[in-house]
Amino acid sequence: MIDQTLAGCVVLVTADRRSSELRAALERRGASVRHAAALGMVPHTDDALLLERTRSVLAEPPDTVVVTTGIGFRGWIEAADAAGLADRLLEVLAGTRIVARGPKARGAIQAAGLSADWVAESETSAEIAETLLDEGVAGRDIVIQHHGAGADGLDEAFALAGARVRSLVVYRWGPPPDPALVRDSTRAVADGDVDAVVFTSAPGAAAWLDAAREAGALDGLLARHRAGAVVFAAVGPVTAKPLLEAGIEPLVPDRGRLGSLVRAVVTHYGGIEALDTVAGPLRVHRAAAVLDGRVLPLSRTGLEVLRLLAHARGSVVPREQVLAALPGDSSDPHAAEVAIARLRDASGSRALVRTVVKRGYRLELQEQS
Repeated sequence: MIDQTLAGCVVLVTADRRSSELRAALERRGASVRHAAALGMVPHTDDALLLERTRSVLAEPPDTVVVTTGIGFRGWIEAADAAGLADRLLEVLAGTRIVARGPKARGAIQAAGLSADWVAESETSAEIAETLLDEGVAGRDIVIQHHGAGADGLDEAFALAGARVRSLVVYRWGPPPDPALVRDSTRAVADGDVDAVVFTSAPGAAAWLDAAREAGALDGLLARHRAGAVVFAAVGPVTAKPLLEAGIEPLVPDRGRLGSLVRAVVTHYGGIEALDTVAGPLRVHRAAAVLDGRVLPLSRTGLEVLRLLAHARGSVVPREQVLAALPGDSSDPHAAEVAIARLRDASGSRALVRTVVKRGYRLELQEQS
């Protein structure tokens, strides 16, 4: 059965890098995805400073190279290759101790034909700092390939402990491709048009929150979050930090992967209690309903009637309330009967909604059958 847990959920993706992959994973699970990159990514493949520091590495090979991101390391090798320096750089790196900040960095190192000597499984710079400082770095020559936000405290910590530190920033964060779109996305969250927002980097999370402040939407989206009406999810604890500082408690997966991030969102919505009806488990989201794993082909009116019945949790909903959920101001009982009949047809189960004579309608739950 196709996983449609996120059917009816609108998910906002704020990442630039790998946004297509993230969108596809969410859409496979039924989500409607919007995209507003909070930051752009500017490669340094032609950056004179990067090439200058690469030549410095070749001229004075370091003792240790710290690789903080897979994409950054690959970009460094590509930039060296464009300058005709890749073969010499790989030879130098093969003779150094290589430290990787997590499995993704290790994967990029292996793809280049090298091996990581140590991997920070927590995927944090803090673990790298703690381990290397415990070993002692005084007098050592350390090259650090940074992520797009630049320094993360490693340079200062190692320099204070007596190491020579050389920094390499292979790509950097730039302005968003469409600033107006980002501001509009924050307003959409505050207005209740989005169910979940996902973040894959701390700078991106901070930039999106800044855009929300600029748009006057921060208070509104915080209120919706506190009410449980919108979910925020961060790929890891570092990405979560700007959200926590703003008063948002995001979902954070155990492992910092896009797949784990998607699973965290799916698990959240899958954990929302379903009504155990005679036709199977029923979940009614903001924009769709899923019955026994199937997205129901409901009109907006049909969805509102079903939501009304689901909210009653098997209690009788008076015919007057059903009529009030319909367009216009009809008081004709026949209009309510037609709406219920269409709902039954869409559900594929005549038994799902029971007519209670002279009172109204109710969902038929398992315990009532």
